[in-house]
Parts: sequence; structure tokens; C-alpha cells
Amino acid sequence: MSKTNAGRQNAVVAAVIGLGSMGMGMAKSMHRAGIDVIGCDIAPAAVNKFIADGGRGATTAADAAKGADIVVSVVVNGAQTAAILFGPNGIADTMKPGAVFISSATMDPAVARDLAQRVEALGLHYLDAPISGGAAKAASGELTIMASGSRQAFELARPALDAMAGKVYELGDAAGAGAAFKMVNQLLAGVHIAAACEAIAFAAKQGLDLDKVYEVITASAGNSWMFENRVPHVLAGDYTPLSTVEIFVKDLGIVQDMARAERYPVPLVAAALQMYLAASGAGMGHDDDASLARIYASLSGAKLPDAKPKS
Repeated sequence: MSKTNAGRQNAVVAAVIGLGSMGMGMAKSMHRAGIDVIGCDIAPAAVNKFIADGGRGATTAADAAKGADIVVSVVVNGAQTAAILFGPNGIADTMKPGAVFISSATMDPAVARDLAQRVEALGLHYLDAPISGGAAKAASGELTIMASGSRQAFELARPALDAMAGKVYELGDAAGAGAAFKMVNQLLAGVHIAAACEAIAFAAKQGLDLDKVYEVITASAGNSWMFENRVPHVLAGDYTPLSTVEIFVKDLGIVQDMARAERYPVPLVAAALQMYLAASGAGMGHDDDASLARIYASLSGAKLPDAKPKS
């Protein structure tokens, strides 16, 4: 089915809890596909923006979820997901029987399994469905979704998945597998960002032309998706957050906890995590994660580009 279908997809109603840079794009993608979408966020301005773009809004998560066939939760972690479901005014008590809850937060697989068990005990369905691709892919409906859950959960969630994603990987019939795949992704993403920032600051310390470094490395074997994506932030001196330092403080911390429980060594994760912690401790926690380059520069005396004036 076309993602620009102007009609309503068989009267499907979806609620999106969390209208940040990812959730807003996901909500708009579903609305564009013809789903009746109700958005909710702790920031009234985000809800008002979604309403202005043609969606519906609710003041509380419970109100948004009431009557929805699909609830998509786009929050930061397992604790926030649990609070949305089971905290004061939690939506688990207001969701209609048989509805599906799609959890897009990055969390420990054990937490995903526990939440799924609690949700399913109430006659609801749970799809463990972490996301990857960034705000641009969310806005265009081309996310990668790493999902696991029952066949019925997938079937109920299908209209939302088709609208939000370019690729949906079905990774198992129980919650936890999707979360585990996402943690593998986050291990790589976090380490690659740290390596990219280390490399560009190292180039700066050598007095190299950083624009030329970017040109050469992106055409060479040392390139990575993260180098290609994040180094332009450094070249522009622009650390406006697209993905924040705190995200990787959280996610690499989860990886390290999982690895410790399994007695599995993750020395590269440990080293990268220290750099994210240093950036957070230096007051950059809510800046773009390319800020790790600034930490390397401050430790070494390397000179990075200043912010370029906006035209």
C-alpha cells in the first residue's frame, strides 16, 4: 500500500507517545499513509505542531491510547516505557483489549521480555521494535525496525510498520530479540562515532586540512557510515543535537551491563564509554554526539573548526 494514501487505512487508529525528532517523523509517516494518528508528548508545543500538520493530539498518554488499535511508544529507555505502561495514569489500563503496543525504545533485552510478559497478561499484544535510521529516515517513513514478537502482534502492527519503515526485520516470536539486535547496532554505532571523532581530532593535531581529510577518508578503506555522517558536524563547528552524547552514555552502559552479566569482554565499548562520559561531564551531554571530537581536542590542544556563520 502506498505511503501517501490519502484515505484512512481501514479506520486504523494509532497513538504515538513521544513526539521528539524520531516520534514526530514516525507519527507524520503514519498520518501520511492514511492512519488516524493521535500524538502525545510532555511538551505541548510538540503536540500543537503535530495538530498543525494535520494530526490529532492528546494531553495525556492514557487519553491518546484510549481506543487506539496501535500504540507506538518512542521514548528513551525501558524505565520510561514501563512508566508509560504501568505508572500513574499508565496506558495499560486504558488500551482497548487486543490492541498492540509497539515499543521503540532502546533497552536491555531482559527488560523488554519483562514488559512484554506484563502487557500480554492483560490481554494486549507487545512488539519489541527498536528503530534505527535517524530523524530524516523517520520523517520519510524509511526507518529500519528490528522487531520481535508474536505473529498476532506483527499482524496487528503491520499498518504502522509499513508506514514507518523502509525495512522491517522479523527477528523472532518473542520480545527481547529485537532489543538484543539493537544493542549490537548500538555497540557498533557508539564505537564508530568515538573512532571517527578520535581520527578527525588526530588529523587536526597534525595540522591537516580537515575538509581534505574528509574527502580522502570517505573515498578510502578507513571510512565508516559514522565518519561520513558525523564528521561534517565537526567541520561545520555545529554541535546542534541530532543524536546526543547522553544516548550513548545510556546505550553503551547497557551493552557493558549485558556483557558483564555474560562475563563477555567489551574493551572497545569500555574505552568509548569513557569518552562519552567525559563529554557529558564537560557539559556536552545534550549536544550532538560528534562532541567527542571536542573532548579529544581539549585533551590534546588540537584546533577544530569554529562554527560557520549561517547564511
